[in-house]
Amino acid sequence: MKKLLSLALIFCLCFTVNAQVEAPAPSPLGKIEQKVGLTDVTVEYSRPGVRGRTIFGDLVPYGEIWRTGANANTIITFSDNVMIDGKELKKGSYSIYTKPQKDSWEVMFYSTIDNWGVPQNWDDSKVALKANAKTIEMPMNMETFTILIDELKNDAATLNFIWENTIAMVDMKFPTDEKTMASIEKIMNGPTANDYFAAASYYHEAGKDLDKAYKWVNKATEMAGDKAFWMLRRKSLIEADMGKTKEAIATAKRSMAAAEKANNPDYVKMNKESIAKWEGSK
Repeated sequence: MKKLLSLALIFCLCFTVNAQVEAPAPSPLGKIEQKVGLTDVTVEYSRPGVRGRTIFGDLVPYGEIWRTGANANTIITFSDNVMIDGKELKKGSYSIYTKPQKDSWEVMFYSTIDNWGVPQNWDDSKVALKANAKTIEMPMNMETFTILIDELKNDAATLNFIWENTIAMVDMKFPTDEKTMASIEKIMNGPTANDYFAAASYYHEAGKDLDKAYKWVNKATEMAGDKAFWMLRRKSLIEADMGKTKEAIATAKRSMAAAEKANNPDYVKMNKESIAKWEGSK
């Protein structure tokens, strides 16, 4: 009997430990992924509901720092530096904290993102940027707290916080023109030495068209000059594989001389070994 009771107790304990009830979260997780121009913006946040409560001025007191959502921190991530309310914010991830007022909000981008709500010891030095958000009173209520990236343009958007009958809006500017012009200039100026070298290396290593690889590696070495010993090394290997042994030896000697000037013993050794091998095969 005692053994049966012990087994029953163990079974109950195991069931208690392993059983997990699945139920909807009161403040479900939300996620926004938005490209503005050429910049990626992501927002992850929890979405509490009004549920018959008075929100601003009561549940969320005016003039106090609010976590801007529920549960874990609301986190925003930018893939580029951006301008918010006329000030630069470096690319990266930030917790968003706000200080709601009746007619405007202060929005703070905090540099640590693992605080689980408002930090117990608030550190002003971690506030990367403070922005002023304009507020508008809506004619109807938004039941679930919502963050939107809206009013999209090529280089601008608005970050909106919407709950109860309030919208708070922050203006954001993005480096679209700068990135686009840099891309245009790069393309219009043609491939760089590194582009030609990368293409030649891939074709060589993948066993593709050696004539194309040779054409590209020649362009790379012409543009980069003899200082680029690693490019000359690749050229010598392509020449050797094409049966151009005499040319391969001459190119390897140029690579070795440049590697010696650059104090790179690895390339000196590799070139010496290749030259000895190719001279022995003549």
